[in-house]
Amino acid sequence: MKMSSSSTRKTLRALAEARRGVLVPGAFNALSARVIEDLGFEALYITGAGVTNMWFGMPDQGFMGLHEIADHTARIRDAVSLPLIVDADTGFGNALNVRHTVRVLERAGADCIQLEDQVAPKRCGHFSGKEVIPTEEAVSKIKAAVDARQDADFMIMARTDAAAVHGFEAAIERAQKFAEAGADILFVEAVTTEDEIRALPKRLAKPQLMNMVIGGKTPIFSADELGGMGYGIVLYANAALQGALAGMQKALTVLRDAKEVQESSGLVTPFAERQRLVGKPEWDALEKRYT
Repeated sequence: MKMSSSSTRKTLRALAEARRGVLVPGAFNALSARVIEDLGFEALYITGAGVTNMWFGMPDQGFMGLHEIADHTARIRDAVSLPLIVDADTGFGNALNVRHTVRVLERAGADCIQLEDQVAPKRCGHFSGKEVIPTEEAVSKIKAAVDARQDADFMIMARTDAAAVHGFEAAIERAQKFAEAGADILFVEAVTTEDEIRALPKRLAKPQLMNMVIGGKTPIFSADELGGMGYGIVLYANAALQGALAGMQKALTVLRDAKEVQESSGLVTPFAERQRLVGKPEWDALEKRYT
């Protein structure tokens, strides 16, 4: 039984405001979302980088459009009942485009959308060569997002990439202005020192997300440590993706070299488990009901 958007939105708001460092993995499609839900996580993040990597085989450099992320959101909303945070990149244009983006993603089943202040086309927050738009323009986009939502429980997460471009203090100043513009959650991306990570919850009053990019520029802390500092959400946007790639490479290397892969190898999810994850028993029950 899927939860209503209203209840998932209230749940997500409570998770963020509890500031206990709730772990939120990223999903790149409906099956990865099912795995996340099945393992007991409390919310998930629909990752633009993951969709771009897995759907297009391209790097996270602004190739994904609004309707691609909306389509993934709708499919994932159908597949799981967890609260969904959706990566909306820069909002796909100016403040008016942001308004449209909010309406489309709210209708698709998002519970929160993340908007960032990069110049379009954006790039991964842990790539070099980022640029950010002027503060006033970024603030206007957050205001447009807040005004556009239909449900007051639908959350706006404001991300700033200014730390890499203008320094840590400038990023804090931007984040504070985003909070004043009505953002519900703040996300200061790609901070590079442990002191900066510890400072953010002390400097900004709104709930915050900390992004743990495996192999990225930010030092890795455990979710328990980050919760103790006061972070609401600890994001692992592409742990599932990187794990899936490692698994595919291992299984396919054995297939290439040994010319076969057995279920007993431990390299593949068993056939029965695969069917369980995609809900085959429930579909079998429905088939009996309608025949």
